[in-house]
Amino acid sequence: MKILGIIPARYASSRFPAKALVEISGKSMIQRVYEQAAQATRLEQVVVATDDARIFSHVQEFGGRAVMTSPDHQSGTDRCFEALQAIGMQADYVINIQGDEPFIHPNQIDRLAEVLDQQTELATLVKVIEDEEILFNPNVPKVVLTRQQQVLYFSRQTVPYLRGLPSSDWLSSHTFYKHIGIYAYRTDILAAITRLPVSALEKAEALEQLRWLENGYTIRAVITPEDSHGVDTPEDLQRVARKFLSGSGLKP
Repeated sequence: MKILGIIPARYASSRFPAKALVEISGKSMIQRVYEQAAQATRLEQVVVATDDARIFSHVQEFGGRAVMTSPDHQSGTDRCFEALQAIGMQADYVINIQGDEPFIHPNQIDRLAEVLDQQTELATLVKVIEDEEILFNPNVPKVVLTRQQQVLYFSRQTVPYLRGLPSSDWLSSHTFYKHIGIYAYRTDILAAITRLPVSALEKAEALEQLRWLENGYTIRAVITPEDSHGVDTPEDLQRVARKFLSGSGLKP
């Protein structure tokens, strides 16, 4: 089984331009993501897919591999597909590793890779929600699963709605899951989903993965104990830097 790890990394960002190159305790964010991903044991190789020559050159400088992709992609999924084509590797699966997750744990990548068995079309990680603030935060997508751990739905709302119970009792009455934004695509499915038009559910929730569900594709969920530490804003950077410097994050 050949699995390619791709890290999409744009330069432009409305909330945090050039965040891929921002320094976190002596290393850029993209270098930290790359080095963490490279520790995963199940990836054939790791590649950064970028739209910017500065990121491309920087990755090469620290010894990583990068490919240039179009600046016009609307999603990391589209960028992954172009990168796969550019690399020319006969991969069975691609794992899309977020370029703003400097503390991603290699175990998360390997845990996701374990379920890739040629039958799995798409897969992603979820984590049990233990914090009420997370549960009701619309910026944190929630996931509803079947008994077989297939995804039923993603939503920014808290789902399911527990009718007849005060919100303060929800966490103690039901297991809720948050979405960890790492995806595995079987390569033929990756090609197919990049040709799909934007769907109604995707527009409603601003969640790309709903396009795949709405078109009948199946997404397998893998439960992980490790959390995500994404950086979307400069304030997020300060938060993860404090975590790193305090010793509670990953070691350099």
